[in-house]
Amino acid sequence: MKEDLTMADERGSATAVLLAFLSGAALGAVAALLLAPQSGRESREQLRGYARRAEDNLRELADRAGEALEGVMEEGKSFVESKKSVIREALEAGREAMKRERESVRSEGQS
Repeated sequence: MKEDLTMADERGSATAVLLAFLSGAALGAVAALLLAPQSGRESREQLRGYARRAEDNLRELADRAGEALEGVMEEGKSFVESKKSVIREALEAGREAMKRERESVRSEGQS
């Protein structure tokens, strides 16, 4: 369980680092374009290119995040299912123990 949480934390950290990197890169590109000595048309075309690449990168990041989330959800479901069976077995054992104890008390009362 602890390892599962660590993996999820690592995935979240990697996603946050990648998102921060992409955001920094986009801001740096915008600053460079605003300070560059070129025409407005060239700057706009360059910005469109950066925007397209950023959009593609964000889509890829969103896809990866979705896949990671699905994986964590599956692990969580599996964990819950395994614990359900343990609880069912414990409840059944408790019922059987109560049944035996009742029978023991009844037989002692009849003696």
